[in-house]
Amino acid sequence: MRVLFLSHYFPPEGNAPAVRTFETCRRWVDEGAQVTVVTCAPNVPAGRVYAGYANRWCQRERVAGIEVVRVWTHLAPNRGTVRRTLSYLSYLVTATLRSLLLPRPDVVVASSPQFFCGWAGVLASRLLRRPLVLEIRDLWPASISEVGAIHSRWILAPLELLERWMYAAAERIVTVGDGYRSQLERRGVPAAKIAVIPNGADLDLWQPDTSGDAIRRQYGLGARFVCAYVGTIGMACGLDVVLRAARALREAEADGVVFLLVGDGAERQQLESEARRQGLTSVVFTGLLPRERIPQVLAAADSCLVHLRKSALFETVLPSKIFEAAAMRKPIILGVAGHAAKVLQEAGAGIAIEPENESALLRAIDRLRGDRELCRRLGSSGRDFVVRHYNRDDLAREYLEQIAQTAKSRD
Repeated sequence: MRVLFLSHYFPPEGNAPAVRTFETCRRWVDEGAQVTVVTCAPNVPAGRVYAGYANRWCQRERVAGIEVVRVWTHLAPNRGTVRRTLSYLSYLVTATLRSLLLPRPDVVVASSPQFFCGWAGVLASRLLRRPLVLEIRDLWPASISEVGAIHSRWILAPLELLERWMYAAAERIVTVGDGYRSQLERRGVPAAKIAVIPNGADLDLWQPDTSGDAIRRQYGLGARFVCAYVGTIGMACGLDVVLRAARALREAEADGVVFLLVGDGAERQQLESEARRQGLTSVVFTGLLPRERIPQVLAAADSCLVHLRKSALFETVLPSKIFEAAAMRKPIILGVAGHAAKVLQEAGAGIAIEPENESALLRAIDRLRGDRELCRRLGSSGRDFVVRHYNRDDLAREYLEQIAQTAKSRD
């Protein structure tokens, strides 16, 4: 089976969409599929092309058996609205055109985020006369409206119309959780058209016996209790809660806790500047780290923070950070209400708190600091839960079966 996969993000970029696309596609190749990914020159988050690549009409490489075709796009940093929208629109055009010059696939898969990548899939599938599997990892434009990036109904209304047309154009929609399924059904998508295949963890990568000593030495963490956030530091994350918690710790003259914020994004510079201005030495920013070092980061942590702003929309989200932390046997402090909190409770893998509540965050940390047996129990339960239900090998195989069924529907 020949699969054409459209994704704005792909390694060596290390954000969740890039990693998820690669990990899924390489497993499809292992199962015998021929997979071509059409993506951009790697440039996230700064909007600068990585060494060894160029932003041109076509650049090709083979990665783990995947044929990777990189197209020209307007480059933009991971902040602001206008330039990023231009980047997304340019990908819509160049990815669609380039898809027409590739061998005709059996099925087209297009992944969000971002929204216009989904529309590239719509156009490519129609022009190639092949079925479309639409991968919904983010509800757009609702998510950008929720974080305040766009407010105008004059802009949002036509985007919402395009969103519904995009859903209607897909033969199959694959999403990551029941919360998203419910939201899609509310938008008029038939239940029979939706498949739920959640995020998962690569159990070969996330090994609990990994050493975190080098990370502790490099960032001066010492013997302090480390609460680590690992991922995009963006508008939706609400990580100013960490600064408020750190300020409360300083006022209480409690110096046994450190927050380790690992990653980059639209909010990182502002948060780092504010932490420096306030003299919050218990908050350590690492910036963007290579993907291969993240297991060491999680190994260095005593607990992992997964957090989003307090919003009804985010109650449908199931962040992939949960599964990676759980796979490393780390207790999770979860500041995400709704579906994610239910999964955490089912897994017995951590403590759920009210989002954006620094007092609740500190209470969770204090509870874990004072009970190492609880930490061990939560970590072991989380790892066992991921092994049983969220092994990426099994999930990729299930996804490929959905794609094969969709391809056969046109035969």
